[in-house]
Amino acid sequence: MKKLLLALLLAAIPLTATAQSFDHDHKPWATLLKKHVLLIDNSKSSQVRYAGFAQDRNELKAYLGTLSKVTQAEFNAWSKPQQMAFLINAYNAYTVEKILTRYPNIKSIWDFGKVFGNPFKDKFFTLLGREFSLDMIEHETLRKPGTYDDPRVHFAVNCASVGCPMLREEPYVTLRLEAQLEEQTKRFLSDRSRNRYSAQDNALEVSEIFKWFSTDWTSGYRGFDGKSTPIQSREQFFAKYAALLADAPAQQQAIAERKAAIRHLDYDWTLNDVKK
Repeated sequence: MKKLLLALLLAAIPLTATAQSFDHDHKPWATLLKKHVLLIDNSKSSQVRYAGFAQDRNELKAYLGTLSKVTQAEFNAWSKPQQMAFLINAYNAYTVEKILTRYPNIKSIWDFGKVFGNPFKDKFFTLLGREFSLDMIEHETLRKPGTYDDPRVHFAVNCASVGCPMLREEPYVTLRLEAQLEEQTKRFLSDRSRNRYSAQDNALEVSEIFKWFSTDWTSGYRGFDGKSTPIQSREQFFAKYAALLADAPAQQQAIAERKAAIRHLDYDWTLNDVKK
């Protein structure tokens, strides 16, 4: 019996050591983001210095290598905030790497193709021990029903496009993930180029994200703190943030009382590169 227990203990040591060695602060990614993400519009949006990322591509690839080394077993042993931060950072970093494979001769991520070469469906990297795509991170993992059930991930993952919620200027990290997701939500909803109230029509004009993923706002998410009121619909979500979506008190009240119609703005797929 003692020999069996010793054998099991020794077998667990490599996994434990590897899990503890992973940098959940994502320091290399933090350095790159600090250098190459430019905040604009009072930090409600950002542009990306892809030319700078291209110069530091070896550092980016080294960081991606640390992500690829994480096994499914290690990932499963992490807390949900650790998992979510890992997945969001992986999505954003691999998206930058995808753009760099064609930069500077690229104007939109869709230049790769929508059928053949689709950048979101292409399995161009390894994650959790198998070939992975950006869609597999977002739709099959982050959005998998019953796993995280947090629609705010849509304000955290960045698809290298002007219409997308901004690439954050720092990595997502475990201890601050709740605050970071909430700040990203407020930044995006405050961005009048992407979400706004039309007084003329008494309508909320919002990003197509809210149309494409409308069911994600019916999951009853309440954040990692577990204290906020469960959100069951887009209308309830907009009501919660009414003060960010309109300026006049009467307009805010219309949103809060869910009396405003919902319309969707066209999505701008232009590359979110720093304008020369």
